[in-house]
Amino acid sequence: MGAMAGSVRVVRSDRRVSARRLDRIAHRLLRASTLCAIATVSPTGRPHVNTAYFSSSDALEIVWLSAPDSAHSRNVRANASAAIAVYDSTQTWGGADRGIQLFGRARELRGRAAADAGRRYGRRFGAMEDTLRTFRVYRFRPSRVKLFHERELGGGTFVIARVLRDGGLEWLRTERYG
Repeated sequence: MGAMAGSVRVVRSDRRVSARRLDRIAHRLLRASTLCAIATVSPTGRPHVNTAYFSSSDALEIVWLSAPDSAHSRNVRANASAAIAVYDSTQTWGGADRGIQLFGRARELRGRAAADAGRRYGRRFGAMEDTLRTFRVYRFRPSRVKLFHERELGGGTFVIARVLRDGGLEWLRTERYG
């Protein structure tokens, strides 16, 4: 089916973006908001989304706290596949928009890993000893990210990158909507 008059097309571009620049943009986007939307998949294959406060690491790992019996926590136990969106919700239509989408796997942390991640979370939000005793700590490790930052990358431009083991980014493709 051909493009309809007035429709928006997605055009792939061979415009590469350096790993260093991608890394800088990704970390800036993660610092821009304290809330994220976490998408999980239920055991029956139904999508579920939950909003949570989060912290992130240099390796682009996302950490959040949650009740172990919540729907998204149960989903993560059954199927680790997840996606996370982070964006500044005060943006207005027509401005220089920005956001990051991350795709990967999530899991509940235990023991030392949970304590370390909980401390990182606590550094972002203040002392939380009681909260950390009440909730469980979850970590998301991305394998791929999609960056949107109109000031840095241009209007309607999305850059998709692979996340390396050390958290570094490797450009995969650039897409422009127009």
